[in-house]
Amino acid sequence: MPKEKREDLEAVIGEVAASYEAGRLIDSLSTAQLPSKRQVIEALNHLKAVMYLGYYATGPLDSGRLHYAIASHFYPAHDILVEQIRRAANYEGFRTAGVPRDRDWPAQVTLALLRRIPALRAKLSKDVLAAFQGDPAANSVEEVIFSYPSIEAITVHRIAHELYREGVPMLPRIMSEHAHAISGIDIHPGATIGESFFIDHGTGVVIGETSVIGNEVKIYQGVTLGALSLARGGRGEKGGKRHPTIEDGVTIYAGATILGGQTVIGAGSIIGGNVWLVESVPPGSRIHYEGGHS
Repeated sequence: MPKEKREDLEAVIGEVAASYEAGRLIDSLSTAQLPSKRQVIEALNHLKAVMYLGYYATGPLDSGRLHYAIASHFYPAHDILVEQIRRAANYEGFRTAGVPRDRDWPAQVTLALLRRIPALRAKLSKDVLAAFQGDPAANSVEEVIFSYPSIEAITVHRIAHELYREGVPMLPRIMSEHAHAISGIDIHPGATIGESFFIDHGTGVVIGETSVIGNEVKIYQGVTLGALSLARGGRGEKGGKRHPTIEDGVTIYAGATILGGQTVIGAGSIIGGNVWLVESVPPGSRIHYEGGHS
C-alpha cells in the first residue's frame, strides 16, 4: 500500500477509535468477554452432526468407527460450550451484579446437555417422521432431513431449549436466531414443544417464549403464536405466561395469529388460514376466517 494511502487509512482508524469515547450504549469494550457467536454456532453444528451422523459423515460408518465419529464432534463441542457458557455466565453476573456461578457450572451444564443427546435424537426421529408423513411432496426421509427448514429449526430448538432450561444466558438465543436466519422460522428457545412436531413450508412462523405445544401438532407458514402487546415492565411480562397453549393434534393453517397466555386451543382443533384468535376454543373446534371475523 502506498505511504499516502496508509496515512489516510491510519487517520480513519484513529477517528473510529475516538468514536468509542462517546460513552454510547454500543461503546462498551468490556463486552469483549462476551460469548463468541461464531464459536457458539460451531458447537451447534457439531451437535447437529451427532444428531444425524450418517447425513453429515464424509465416509462410510460402521460400529467400529461410530465411537470415533461421535467423539470427533463431542470433544470440540464440549470444549467450546464450556468456555462460551462460562463467558455468558460471567458477563451476566457482571451485568446484573448477581451472585457468581459455581466455577464448575459450565462443565456440569455442558455434560448434562450431551447426556440428553440420545433422548433428543428420539424426539427428532419423530419430528422427521411427522414431516415425511405430513407432507405429500416429501419423497423420502433423507430429503426431509437434508432440505426441510422445519427440521433445521426444530433440531436447533431441541438443543437450545435444553440450555434455556438450565438458565444459560445468551447462548440459547444465539442458536435460535441462527436457525431463524437460515430457515425463516423463529422459535424462542423457551417454547415447550411436544413430540412429532411439523411446520409445513415454515417461512414467517413465530413461536413465542412461553408457548406450550402438545404432541402431533402441525402448523403452516406465517403462523404466529404470540403475546398481546404490553409495555415493558407491564403486568404479565417476564416470568408470566404470555403466549398460547396448543394442545395435542391441532392443525393451524397459513397466516393464523393466536395471541395471549390464557389462550388455549383444544386438542384436535383445526384453525383455518388468516384466523385471528385471542380467546380459547374447546377441543375439536373448527375455526375459519369469514370476511374479517373468525
